Order: sequence, then structure tokens, then C-alpha cells
Amino acid sequence: MGLIRLRTGALAVGLTLAAALTAPTATAATAAAPTVEEQRLDRAVPREILARSGFDALAERFARRLADAPSPARARRVVVEEGTALWRRAVDRAQGRGPAGGDLSRDDDRPLYWARLAMTRHLRTWQPDFALSDARRAALLDQLERTSRGQTDVRPGGGGKGVRRVLVTGFDPFTLDRDVRTSNPSGAAALALDGTVIHTAAGPARVETVVFPVRWEDFTRGTVERALRPYLPRADLFTTVSQGRVGRFDVERTNGAWRGGSPDNQNTGRAEAVPVTDPASQPQWTSTTLPYGAITAAATGRFPVYDNTSVTEIPAGGTEAVVRPDGPTPGSTARAGGGGNYLSNEIAYRVTLLRDRLGLHDRLPGGHLHTPVLQFGAGNTDPATGTVTDPEFVRNRLDIVAQVRSVLAVAVAAAGPVRR
Repeated sequence: MGLIRLRTGALAVGLTLAAALTAPTATAATAAAPTVEEQRLDRAVPREILARSGFDALAERFARRLADAPSPARARRVVVEEGTALWRRAVDRAQGRGPAGGDLSRDDDRPLYWARLAMTRHLRTWQPDFALSDARRAALLDQLERTSRGQTDVRPGGGGKGVRRVLVTGFDPFTLDRDVRTSNPSGAAALALDGTVIHTAAGPARVETVVFPVRWEDFTRGTVERALRPYLPRADLFTTVSQGRVGRFDVERTNGAWRGGSPDNQNTGRAEAVPVTDPASQPQWTSTTLPYGAITAAATGRFPVYDNTSVTEIPAGGTEAVVRPDGPTPGSTARAGGGGNYLSNEIAYRVTLLRDRLGLHDRLPGGHLHTPVLQFGAGNTDPATGTVTDPEFVRNRLDIVAQVRSVLAVAVAAAGPVRR
């Protein structure tokens, strides 16, 4: 990895790619420390994923342009341009446009994840020549997160007259301390589907996608509602998507207002009620309005698709949590939706609650889809000795993504006529 040569100004800067990815040097001692999530960049696997996809060059370019920024306004412009370029590069790569940048499969969602972290880490620890307050740095980090996740790239009016509008969300990889090689098929599906048109029995449907972090703090700050509120009223169908159980898809019938507190990508978590605005009117449960009967009856791919009605609740007047296979009972308190009590349940709860608070329950089909767990090949299961990819791993991800597309086609066709 060669030295990046930068112009000489008041401060001569020499950066290598490693400087953008590794911990800050003494010259950055007063800047914020990298987060737990960003520190994983020091491991060999993230570096290999970046190098084998060409996304290491994006971190280089971002570092170079940021070093040249003479003011907060110019820094913001760099952040917006480079964050947007990262998202578009990831989408284009997944959809077969432009150079592959290396031998890593194009459908891989991990280059986007690790390149974003390389960029946020550099921005977090960057020491510009001008004064940069904590608030302004936080605003720059927020802008980088939003642009590089497709949250500012949604085109709800795209496709033309008679084309249905479908909104889909995915997630970053997670459980990275268990296996840093992890990929998330929901994120891969988001990249593969963004801006594409699906041909259904009811006509064409244009898909717009965004990706969310696996971090409780971001959800507490309302990142989901802020990103999706402008677009839900203009959508004809939505589904949040995440990785769920081994060997199966699940359409989650019911979502619960409880977060179990399992560690997120920052290794933080606390068991508590899902924090939302106006908690006094917060329901314990929300429900899917997706056409789950049609979805589960259709032949959409090699994995079976289930209508999952199970929840975990504390019954009215009770104190102990119990599993209810047929959904919640009246007056009960949520302890897990059909999709559990992690961030997949929470995004489903938040978006369906937003749907209902916007008065869209009866006109907007929407809910949550859990994909199968993305598995490596039989001889590549040990994180300590395994490779970052293998043919079965790629095949599994491609099959899951293709089946997500087929499920959406069935859902659109079963949802009925356009309601706008």
C-alpha cells in the first residue's frame, strides 16, 4: 500500500491507507477515540474485504479530500459527496455496473460496511487546521452515516404512472466479535434491489432501499423515523428485512414494544421498553399488514416461508413471561415479538407504529421479513481458520437475495390496486 501524496499547505500531510484505518497517532490525541465498532477495522478480515473489493481506495480518497478541506463548510461538502459516492458505488457493484474492484463477489454487502467505518473513524479522529466543535463534528458524522446508507437517496416518485412504489430496509452485519467475517443478507438485498423494477402479476414495482446500523443508540435517537417518515405516505408497500433463523424465511405477524438488550455492534444494550415519542400512547404490540397468506403459499425460492404468529408476553395481571404461539392476549405486556426482542423486532415495531400514527394502517401493506441465516460452506465454519468467502457462502447469499425479490413480487401482486 503506497503512500498517498497530498499537497503542502500550512500543514504537510502524508497519509497511507493504514492511517485511515488504524488508530489515531499522537497528532490526533485530542480528537475522539474510535468506537468499539471502528476498532474492529484493525483485524485482518476487514482489511482483506476492503482490498479484495477495491473499497480501500474510497477510504483513501475520503482521507485525502478531508485533509484538503479549508473550512467546516467545505468539509461538509466532502462528507456529503463521499458518503453518497460510497452508497452509489456499493449499489452499482452489487448490480453489476462499473468495475468489481477485486475478486470478491459483487453481491457482498461487507465492503460497504467496512468502508463506511473506515471513513467514520477517520472523520471522528481527524484534526483539521480550523476549529471544529464537537457539535459540528457530530453533524458531519451524522451526514456521513445518512448519505452512505442510502437514506438521502430515496426517490419515492420514481418509476412513472402505474408503477408501484416499494420501500425496503436492510441492516449492517452483526455478531462480529463471534465471527468478524459476517455478512448480512438483508443488507445485500438492499444493495441488489435499490432502484430496480420488479415485474409482478399486478404490474411493475420500483424498489427503494436504505440500510440501518445495528446500534441501540441510533434507534433511540429516532434514526428510523427520521429516515422513513417522508416516504411512507408515498409508498404502496414496505418491508423491513433482517437476518433471522437458519434455513427459513419468516413473515413476522406481531412486533413487540420491548428491547431485550442483547449487545449491539458497540457491545452495548439494556433491557427496556422501546423508547418512542409520545410513550403514553405507545401500544404494546403492532401487526403486519403484509399479505402473509399469499406470501407463505407462493413458491418463492428454495427456503420455506412461514407465517410466524408466536410472541412472548407477560399476561394481564401476571408477572412471568410466557410464549404464546398464536399471538398476544388482551392487555398483555410485550417481551418479544415474533422476531424476538433485538433490533429486527424494534425496526419492525417502529415502522409499523409510524405507519399507524400516520393513519396508513388500512391503506399501506407493510411489516417485517426475516431471512435465513447466511451460512458459510461446511468446511469453512471456524472463524479463526476460515476464509472470508467460499462458493457455498456466495450461493446462499444470492439465493436469499433472489427470494427476497420473489417475496416482494408476490406481496405487491397480492396487495391489490395502487391506493394513491
